Amino acid sequence: MKQVLRIAMDLLLEAARRRWFLALFGGITLVLLVLGLSLELEVVDGALAGSKLFGSLLFDDIVSADRVLSGVYLGAAYAAFYGGAFFLAVACSDFAPELLAPGRIEHLLSLPVARWQLLFGTWFGVLVITTAGILYGAVGLTVLLGVKTGLWSATLVLGSTLGLAGFSAVYSVMMCVTFFVRSAAVSGAAGLATLILGVLASFRESLMSLMEPGLGRTLFSWLMMPMPRLGTLATVSARIAAEQPLDGEVLSRLVAGCGLFSFACLALAAWRFDRMDF
Repeated sequence: MKQVLRIAMDLLLEAARRRWFLALFGGITLVLLVLGLSLELEVVDGALAGSKLFGSLLFDDIVSADRVLSGVYLGAAYAAFYGGAFFLAVACSDFAPELLAPGRIEHLLSLPVARWQLLFGTWFGVLVITTAGILYGAVGLTVLLGVKTGLWSATLVLGSTLGLAGFSAVYSVMMCVTFFVRSAAVSGAAGLATLILGVLASFRESLMSLMEPGLGRTLFSWLMMPMPRLGTLATVSARIAAEQPLDGEVLSRLVAGCGLFSFACLALAAWRFDRMDF
């Protein structure tokens, strides 16, 4: 475990040297600043009397502030889940290919570290970056809305953390593909494809009901069966953020499904890694 953490720390230091963190947190900060300067909320006795975004009136009816914030948190959680997964799949696409770069991989393999430790250390390091970005964005938006409305809630932070489970499955595919095709573009495309298929898998039964019985429907069923239900996970994340009723058993199954899917992809990647010559 110590070696895995050392590899993860090495990846974080490499990201810092490339100013990756500056781009990530700078982008999130810019979005929060624009939102903070453009959003005007008028709260009177716990009710939202009016709101403006970029100078345009959103509504002028008197509405309970907590009900409005519930809707805002719902939308923000969806945006964080899908937008964050899309952005990170593209932004993190070159970390695994860089691990296999000529010269670097030979140096790493000369150290007293196993190949599976290199694999899991890289995967864990990317998840640390993901966690930092999720928490920074969620906490920043929570503070922003709390200052403007006087209402404080940690539900957006709690809901957004489920994005980590979803992206862990996405990035495990990206790492696995890299050991078959060393290309940042292919890795990123595999991540985006996994995200799309994970959303489709959430509606597998509904989509199958629209298909004619036959080979196509059977192949679609087989393709969707192992995929993590990322669309459902995004919905659960949003419901947590909005403090809506939630089935704990469903949440457990979704997180466990993402974990098993990630482990299976990483196991395949480790098998391929052990059979590669450098």
